[in-house]
Amino acid sequence: MKYIPALMACCGLGTIPYGAAMAQNNGNRSDRPNILWLTFEDTSAWEFGCYGNDAVSTPNVDSLAANGIQFMNAWSCGPQSSPARSTIITGCYATTYGMDIHHTRYDTPPDIFFPQRLREAGYYCTNNRKTHYNSTSPDKACWDECSRTASYNSPGRKEGQPFFAVFNCNVSHMGCIRTFHTDGRRDYTEEGIYPSLLRLPDYVPDLPEIRSDLAGHLEAVQDIDKWAGIFLKDLRDKGLDGNTIIFFFSDHGGCLPRGKGYLYESGLRVPLIVYLPPKWQHLAERGAGRDSSLVNFTDLAPTVLSLAGIRPAENMQGKALMGRFADKDGRKTNYAFAANHLHHFTPARAASDGRYKLLRTYIPYRQFAMRNYYQWGMPGNKAWDRLVLGGHNTNPAWDLPFLPHPAEMLFDLRNDPGEIHDLSSDPAYAEVLSRLRDSLSSHIRSTVDLGFFLPTSRKGRIMYDMVRDENYPLEQLYSLAELAGTATPADIPALDEAIASPLPEMRYWATVGYACLARTGQIQGCPEELLALTRDPDPYIAAEASYAISYLGHEKEGITRLVSGDTDPHFRKVFFSALECLSLDPDKRDAILEYGKDSLWHAATTLPCKKNEDAGLIARGILVNLGEMDINDMHGDVYQEGLQLNHKRRPMIPLP
Repeated sequence: MKYIPALMACCGLGTIPYGAAMAQNNGNRSDRPNILWLTFEDTSAWEFGCYGNDAVSTPNVDSLAANGIQFMNAWSCGPQSSPARSTIITGCYATTYGMDIHHTRYDTPPDIFFPQRLREAGYYCTNNRKTHYNSTSPDKACWDECSRTASYNSPGRKEGQPFFAVFNCNVSHMGCIRTFHTDGRRDYTEEGIYPSLLRLPDYVPDLPEIRSDLAGHLEAVQDIDKWAGIFLKDLRDKGLDGNTIIFFFSDHGGCLPRGKGYLYESGLRVPLIVYLPPKWQHLAERGAGRDSSLVNFTDLAPTVLSLAGIRPAENMQGKALMGRFADKDGRKTNYAFAANHLHHFTPARAASDGRYKLLRTYIPYRQFAMRNYYQWGMPGNKAWDRLVLGGHNTNPAWDLPFLPHPAEMLFDLRNDPGEIHDLSSDPAYAEVLSRLRDSLSSHIRSTVDLGFFLPTSRKGRIMYDMVRDENYPLEQLYSLAELAGTATPADIPALDEAIASPLPEMRYWATVGYACLARTGQIQGCPEELLALTRDPDPYIAAEASYAISYLGHEKEGITRLVSGDTDPHFRKVFFSALECLSLDPDKRDAILEYGKDSLWHAATTLPCKKNEDAGLIARGILVNLGEMDINDMHGDVYQEGLQLNHKRRPMIPLP
């Protein structure tokens, strides 16, 4: 018999065999199950004991997995919280509604949030309390309660009324280790976590700061386990355990460098466990244990509706994994997307059949390790950055995120779980690459992916309706975006035609195509049309054109334009983003210092630099790349702030 501790030693309750506890306590005998979601943040599947980590103690979650269905191949569709939640709340890829940019609210069609369907069917729906849906639609309107006190225990829920309750705990959020330095951190060995003994993934360097960050995050994982146990106990105490289906999952992958925000497995693969009490196990049509099916966050909404006996809407793109309307066919390919790393607009997509994975980037000269200045507050990220950019690295695998990359990368997840060895140029894998490429391309079109539209184009209109009502040339857009990152000189006529388009997206992707050709030395001359685009009214086009001409004999003009940016503080960040990309090219650093050093120092010392996307902070990051500033000074005087964070431990909230 597996055990779920009845928790908290202070209660003196010891442990109870969970199945036996439910046999004694059938709870609400409604003809519909209650559904409880226990969600948390920034945690990869491999960080829990039941997923193979022997460095942590997670008895509640391990027992929940043993008595429930433990999904081994569950993906967050987007490796950041707001696009992940936008996917969850709609049952569709966030790209379908243009909700993929983290974290920006855009206009979307009304009534696309699935809890409203549950409410109409009589469920009491509560959310405590994160929304983060990337939509201007009222994000609380679909809930009966959405607040710090929202709970299935609410007096607003009628006696016997079935509930759908969501609780989100942020104890494991990156903020628990985003402390700028490791001074004054707690002794994690007191929690049974030994930094020196931890197994690090092979894609990160073995540095003390990275070990400390991982230890701190695993401490939070153990707290998540205790937090989950509080709910298990409360369900028993309230007589609800026998009628409540429990979902336990993270919003995306974890906090080590190259995790959260990236389309590697370290950013996508999440723990997902579904426990059904005996009364409702017939809805799963599968026994407890590990399930290797390919599932992702589009599946959560239709699954909950199906468990509640409600037919999922036809427009939902996910598959009901269980319940009355379960999809018997399953999924043969998993898909995911990324739109940006805060101010860096870098669309990317991923597709996997479970064994092989295609990672497709549409602006391949934009390095993966362009800084998200929130994440770079982690000591491990700073140490990784210093190692690579300081020229001290001895392992090429740790350099990869800082380098331009192929537009397509193919990985064998079975033999290369760290996704280090790119097989895309190996003729032996040509058929696999072609198959996944075609599958991803079809998926983009079948889901009407809006992620290739510029952030500036999405303002003030419902993009979902616009592309349909105005018969927008989507096929032309998709084909051009796919061409841009793989362009050859033979494609110049197509780029020339698009660069003169009245549609900003076409001009943008044509400019990216030229930049790819320029960055790889495939062209020398600079078209006048490209020079003109450095003054395009859209800052994304102007910035990318300025980057491109810096490789085409107009180095001074391009760099000067990027440094001067725009008087609008938001648009200045767009130019600085392209300049940061350029500054990671060692061959361009001297030119940036010659043409932009004084302006960068002025920006770094006069513009705001406290918040994660402040232009002054990005200017400081560029100076770090140029060797002009130490990375420990990048965030300014934050030592005392970091010291306080290292002393602090996040509370296990919300509670039932």
